[in-house]
Amino acid sequence: MSNSALFLTVLLTAMFLVVAGLLVARLLAPRSWNGLKGQPYECGIPTRGSSWMQFRAGYYLFAILYLVFDVETVLLFPWATTMKDLGGSGLVLVGFFLVVLALGLAYAWKKGALKWK
Repeated sequence: MSNSALFLTVLLTAMFLVVAGLLVARLLAPRSWNGLKGQPYECGIPTRGSSWMQFRAGYYLFAILYLVFDVETVLLFPWATTMKDLGGSGLVLVGFFLVVLALGLAYAWKKGALKWK
């Protein structure tokens, strides 16, 4: 079997399994609805006033930056465990990776994404 036929087989199988899972869940899921299900849940305490409040976009931006740098830092652990096998080329690649991380941090810092106002 060629690579393209194998890829097509895997892609079609994946699409079939996703659609089949959604269809089975749609058919077998219980269907009951009442007014309480539409209300926001807060430990059983009813809310006062409107429960929709606007948050500053800075919180979301800070969280996304944290996730990006956290995940990229986790990617350094496999490199550290195989450093002896990679040699000099691995060191250069990780150096490039760290430079890209530093440039991203510098860009976020310059744009003011790390300031709490």
